[in-house]
Amino acid sequence: MPSPTAKRPDLSSFETASWGRRIAALLVDWLLCTLAVVLVFGLDEYTKAGSVASILVLPVYIVESTLLTWLAGGSIGKLLTGLCVVPADGHLHRLNPIKVLIRQIMIGLVIPPLVFRNDGRGLHDLAAGTSTVTFATLRTLVK
Repeated sequence: MPSPTAKRPDLSSFETASWGRRIAALLVDWLLCTLAVVLVFGLDEYTKAGSVASILVLPVYIVESTLLTWLAGGSIGKLLTGLCVVPADGHLHRLNPIKVLIRQIMIGLVIPPLVFRNDGRGLHDLAAGTSTVTFATLRTLVK
């Protein structure tokens, strides 16, 4: 058993999640957030031109994904698709909620996730010091 002070390897040496799974997770989250807004405001209000309800999906997504990433390691979509967000240094601990909020706002801006390094970490991950990995990769970090 490794000593508690042993430094785990940097996640950049691990495979990050594929784009397909990340997009699937985002689609699941967006659908669930849209449904939540429709349940609160109604379909008529959501589909009405100029309605505030349709604009609220983005803030609902940011709140949902921030809270769940901070508390559970990933949004509903990420967890359902077998993904999680972990610290990039390989030390498993709860993420900083402010950094997670900044990360999720950057995802909402769309461009930061599309600007990424060879290891698959986008500007949003670099700013928060995180990496999106599969559950299989997470299990290798827990050992």
